[in-house]
Amino acid sequence: MNRKLRMGMVGGGRDAFIGAIHRIAAHMDGLIEVVCGALSINPEIAKASGEDLFLPADRIYMNFEEMITKESRLPADKRMDFITIVTPNFAHFAPAMMALDHGFHVVIEKPMTFTFEEAQQLHQKVQETGLLLCLTHTYSGYPMVKQARAMVTGGVFGKIRKVWVEYPQGWLSKLSEREGNKQAAWRTDPKKSGKAGAMGDIGTHAAHLAEYITGAEITHLCADLNALVEGRLLDDDGNVLLRMSNGARGVLMASQVAAGEENALKIRVYGENGGLEWAQHEPNTLLIKWLDQPTQILRAGGNYGDRLSSFATHNCRTPGGHPEGYLEAFANIYRNFALTLTARINGTTATPEMLDFPTTKDGVRGMAFIDNVVASAASDVKWTEYRI
Repeated sequence: MNRKLRMGMVGGGRDAFIGAIHRIAAHMDGLIEVVCGALSINPEIAKASGEDLFLPADRIYMNFEEMITKESRLPADKRMDFITIVTPNFAHFAPAMMALDHGFHVVIEKPMTFTFEEAQQLHQKVQETGLLLCLTHTYSGYPMVKQARAMVTGGVFGKIRKVWVEYPQGWLSKLSEREGNKQAAWRTDPKKSGKAGAMGDIGTHAAHLAEYITGAEITHLCADLNALVEGRLLDDDGNVLLRMSNGARGVLMASQVAAGEENALKIRVYGENGGLEWAQHEPNTLLIKWLDQPTQILRAGGNYGDRLSSFATHNCRTPGGHPEGYLEAFANIYRNFALTLTARINGTTATPEMLDFPTTKDGVRGMAFIDNVVASAASDVKWTEYRI
């Protein structure tokens, strides 16, 4: 195949935040181009947003149903290859299912769906169709997160005993949803966000990071959820004790009322022989802590193939010393998805490094995390078995 992959987008118009992030990430490696879109439920914004992207008038659609239907009728050498869904949580499931039913691959924002039951249905549909679905759990795209996973799952630290993961933000420290903040409004609305607030929005990221790096799964939890800002309908803060399938014990904290914090995601993992620490505020750095040696600093860099895993170097874009951040991590997920899809179209085999992106399995576990945390917080039982 001697062409770019063709992407259609649902949501992400000029009045949205995350759409532009997805487009930057998708375009970064020159493997993908946006060819059509249903960019807003507002017809005027949908049209204007399509014109902003220089889309042909006949490929600026007013809704996802029209886009998927009409694109499926186009010749194979013109129609989109996959659809990217960047709408609020409640509007993920329907376009994803319809796209899969019409033979299109899917990229979708997290959490994957509005309910756990929808996540199960979407996973089953992917299994039935054999199509690809990529879930944009951005933080798993950082090179040093991949290095951390390689070291932990490779047994470098021995048996893993402890996991600490925290994601404090401060942007919802006031009742911003009633002050005209559009992002706050839908994220704190149970009808649009789902049954969890902070735990659904950023707690799922923390849980995914803990499972991704350790290669283990959460089996039991004990949760405390809080709506600390008076008048808020969903949790804006929470703490969760974790038990993992590898025997490790964990602590997960997610808060959107940690005044003054931005996106201070951090994880620490400890085994018998040592541990590691990674923070998104310094994403190129991985601290390695030994029981009987001084702390070691590993740095990201495409020229560090002699000290980093193939999964880390595959996702490094520049030599050491050049910062690679959020956009590059996002782009790594798109690139791995694009390389995997291109290999499938070409009839070749994708490498393990290419296949390293979140899928419906991660999406189902994310929705299960939300359900289990909410159930645990409402229960008087100390430990709740993780049901999935």
